[in-house]
Amino acid sequence: MTQRLSPRAILYLVIPPMLWAGNAVIGRMVSTLVSPMTFNLMRWSLAFMVLLPFAGRVLKPGSPLWSQWRRFAVLGLLGTSGYNALNYLALHTSTAINVTLVGASTPVWMLLIGRLFFHQSVSARQLLGAALSIVGVLLVLSRGEWQVLMELQLVPGDFYVLIASIGWAVYSWMLMHPTPESLRIRAEWTTFLLAQVAFGLLWSTLFTTGEWVLTPAHVDWGWPLAAALAYVALGPSIVAYGAFGAGIQRAGPHVAAHFINLTPLFTALLSAVFLGEPPTVFHALAFVLIVLGIALSRKP
Repeated sequence: MTQRLSPRAILYLVIPPMLWAGNAVIGRMVSTLVSPMTFNLMRWSLAFMVLLPFAGRVLKPGSPLWSQWRRFAVLGLLGTSGYNALNYLALHTSTAINVTLVGASTPVWMLLIGRLFFHQSVSARQLLGAALSIVGVLLVLSRGEWQVLMELQLVPGDFYVLIASIGWAVYSWMLMHPTPESLRIRAEWTTFLLAQVAFGLLWSTLFTTGEWVLTPAHVDWGWPLAAALAYVALGPSIVAYGAFGAGIQRAGPHVAAHFINLTPLFTALLSAVFLGEPPTVFHALAFVLIVLGIALSRKP
């Protein structure tokens, strides 16, 4: 069934990459202040405390969550805990351009996962849309100079992003195919998100424990770290995840994946605002290519 890309769906899907662009910038800024797994645990712990007064009933005995705990444990691993932890870890071990480049493969993984595990057909039009979207990302990353991409070298940290992108594709399709029991939980987005965050915190605690046992983990407390946590817990976590889930319900995972590729473009625009680097012609061309990818990704 064809899903209509309504103005509301577009709004829901534009908000996350805008906020995630800020998350990428913040993640690089605090990489010297806090270890990646620890930062991710702090982020979602704060988000949990913000959501708890509004949706804490989902954690009470007798909640339909507990009959669906396995599903939400997977959603928490793929969507909140593992995905973000791997991206923060990658920012410690790879370059920002490499991380964004590998992450641009998400539309391809979205189509592949949908085809293999969710019985979704893939058209030539959708493949063309994925290709155009990726070219748009490459244009932003190279700043219009393709020689920049030719000189890129992949490092082990890029593998983390690849795993995160595949996991995000599975997570997105799971959002699109809820079980009848989980529909009772997702009737309100706050309860649905809190259920994921609760299980995600268990995974994040496990990962953070391993980080402190196996590596020289550290936290340098101060106002810069506190401000960063406030932003990533409220914007990229609560608002972005709520909007992305609503957008997927209206447009489908394959379309939503292309909106994620607006993240590097928004990152460039943020640089223009805060670093005085004005947008150029290749930014406009990249935007056109990504939007064309979004348009073509819709099933005819």
